[in-house]
Amino acid sequence: MFTGIIEEMGEITAVAPSGDGWRLTVRAPRAAADAVHGESIAVSGVCLTVVGSTADTFDADVMRQTLDVSAIGSATIGTRVNIEKAMPVGARLGGHIVQGHVDGTGDVLEVRPGAQWSVLRISLPADLAPLVVDKGSISVDGTSLTVSAVSPSTSSGTQDGHWFEVSLIPETLAATTLGLRAVGDRVNLETDILARHVERLLAFRAAPEGGSR
Repeated sequence: MFTGIIEEMGEITAVAPSGDGWRLTVRAPRAAADAVHGESIAVSGVCLTVVGSTADTFDADVMRQTLDVSAIGSATIGTRVNIEKAMPVGARLGGHIVQGHVDGTGDVLEVRPGAQWSVLRISLPADLAPLVVDKGSISVDGTSLTVSAVSPSTSSGTQDGHWFEVSLIPETLAATTLGLRAVGDRVNLETDILARHVERLLAFRAAPEGGSR
């Protein structure tokens, strides 16, 4: 379990085949300093398990499914990533509940710099659009953010399709990879788990008796 409060920016230093997936080596001195075999670390919002570590790096295996559904699949040596270690029991929940289970990806459609912040508009897959609401929470590359605008429910036929916006304060721009994002970049998305539970419950309520959805 994570909170979406990024602890440091790391860098991928090695990518090696491992079965049908990859083994990544990530340079992240703060996270690696006390990393232990088997613990969970979120890498740009993807929950990975530590399989080895040094004083400033850790290794993690990434299965094929994760590579297919997340932006990790396009990572290369030198890619900067957001790092968060699992939340200890009893710690403050500074962001929102983030599982590290990426629902899908979006593309940066627009970057609007401001005097004190920057606004990102990000495309939203149609199946995730009902789960994202104005002023709700979303994880983008593992960062807990508040949605500041969202496309109308009728946007599927428009040029940009469904989208949402997030407004980034200077701290977020400096402390996470979101400050490096440009139009066309692909980012990991994890919607609010409460919204996903509600959608599932409603699907069962709407299903005909004896059937399933």
